[in-house]
Amino acid sequence: MKALIIQGGWEEHEPEQTTKLFANALKTHGFEVDMANTLNVFNNVEQLKSYNLIVPNWTMGSPTLEQVENLNKAIRSGVGMGGFHGGMGDAFRGCTEYEWMVGGHFVGHPHVGEYKIDVIDSRHAITNGLPEHFIYDSEQYYLLVDPIVTILADTDYNYEGKVVKMPIVWTKDWGAGRVFYSALGHKAAEFSEYPAVFEMTVRGLLWAAHSS
Repeated sequence: MKALIIQGGWEEHEPEQTTKLFANALKTHGFEVDMANTLNVFNNVEQLKSYNLIVPNWTMGSPTLEQVENLNKAIRSGVGMGGFHGGMGDAFRGCTEYEWMVGGHFVGHPHVGEYKIDVIDSRHAITNGLPEHFIYDSEQYYLLVDPIVTILADTDYNYEGKVVKMPIVWTKDWGAGRVFYSALGHKAAEFSEYPAVFEMTVRGLLWAAHSS
C-alpha cells in the first residue's frame, strides 16, 4: 500500500508536525509513505493514480486548474482521499471542484472552546468504539456540506441565537474512490490530548485507502 501526504500552507495548522504524525501511523499499518511539500506533485496524474491514498494537508493554497483536475481524476479512478481540519477542509479556497470532491468546506469558526461531539454511527469501522458523546476543546468548524455525504459525527452549532446540526466527520464516494474527512485536529497536540480522535482519523485514512 502506498500513501502520499502533501504538506504546506498556513503554518498555524502545523502541517509538518501533523504530517509526520500520520505518516508514522500509516507506516505502522504497512504503508509506504511519500511526503511532498509542493503542489507540483499534482502535475502527474499517472503518478497520483499509483497511490492507494492521498492526504491533502495544505490549508489554503492555490493549485492550478490542471492540478485539481489531475487530483480529481486520480480519486475518481479509485485512489482514496482522506484528511482533517483545515489541511483538507480549508484547502484550495474557492476551488469548487475540489470542495465538491471533499464533500464540504470551511467558512468560519465563530466558536473556539469546548463543544460536544455526537457520534451518529458507532457501528462504522471508523467510529466503532468511540463514546456516543464526548467533549472536545478547539475550534468548532462551521462548514458548508454536500447533502450526499454519510455523516459519522456531528455537533450542535449555536450561532446568532440559532442551533444547527453541523456535520464534522463524514465519508463519501467520488467515482470509484472513497473520501474521508474530519474537522477535528487544529494542532498536532490535540491528537495526543484526544487519542480516540487520533485513532478515528487513522481509521478514516485506512478506510479511504480500502485498507479496512
